[in-house]
Amino acid sequence: VQLVESGGGLVQPGGSLRLSCAASGFGFSNYAMSWYRQAPGKERELVAYISIAGGRTNYADSVKGRFTISRDNAKNTVYLQMNSLKPEDTAVYYCRRNGNIAYWGQGTQVTVSS
Repeated sequence: VQLVESGGGLVQPGGSLRLSCAASGFGFSNYAMSWYRQAPGKERELVAYISIAGGRTNYADSVKGRFTISRDNAKNTVYLQMNSLKPEDTAVYYCRRNGNIAYWGQGTQVTVSS
C-alpha cells in the first residue's frame, strides 16, 4: 500500500491550493478515504472524508464551505481543493485509507502566510 501526497506549498491568505493523493497497492475504489492535518504542537485532526463512490462527504467545521474533497477512482487519486486559505490552515496534510487497517501517506506541507 502506498499513498503519495502532493500539491502543498506556500500560499498567501485567501489563496487556493489543490492537494492530490495518489494511491497504489490496493483496490482504491473499495475504500473510503480521508484527509487529515497536523499543525505544530497540535494533534492530528480530520479535515475531510469521502465515501467509496464519492457520494458522501464530511468536513470539519473549520473548513466547511472552503475545502472540497473529491476522488477519481479511475486514477486512484483523492483530491482536496482548498480555497480561501487562512493562516490557521497551516499544517502538514495527510491522506488516509480508511478501513480496519489504516494507511497514511508521508504528508505534504501547506503554509499560509503573507
